[in-house]
Amino acid sequence: MAEEWRNDRIGNALRGTNPTVLRGLAAGFAVIGDTQFLPGYCVLLVDDPTVGRLSELPAARRTAFLSDMDRLGEAVERACGRLDPAFRRVNLEILGNTDPFLHAHVWPRYAWEPAERVGGPVWLYPRERWGDERYALGPRHDGLREAIGEELDRLAR
Repeated sequence: MAEEWRNDRIGNALRGTNPTVLRGLAAGFAVIGDTQFLPGYCVLLVDDPTVGRLSELPAARRTAFLSDMDRLGEAVERACGRLDPAFRRVNLEILGNTDPFLHAHVWPRYAWEPAERVGGPVWLYPRERWGDERYALGPRHDGLREAIGEELDRLAR
């Protein structure tokens, strides 16, 4: 099945078969989100699927993961700021509510968001927005993927 990689995102990233991976980083993988209702949404996946909490990483790996989160956040900020003049900021979140593995969300925020949503957390967007095919990651996001990847590369230098 074409979507089986979703059942083991980290394992597939390690095997090179997760199609959302933008770049491998020091302690994880920068991936573009399955939904793009806020264009540029990305996730940092830890590179060990058995790690469920930041506190489970040794100090040096914990620092590396947080540094990766910062790098991905800045890459999204730079790329989205260049591609959309209505870009406002990036929100970074480590929640751990659904997926059992450590991951961090990188949400770009825009001035064009509805007034009732722009000041609140992304999680308050209606549930139907999350699964709406209009926002599903696809070939039309290739330019965005490339822009974020290029920024990740620049920040690595």
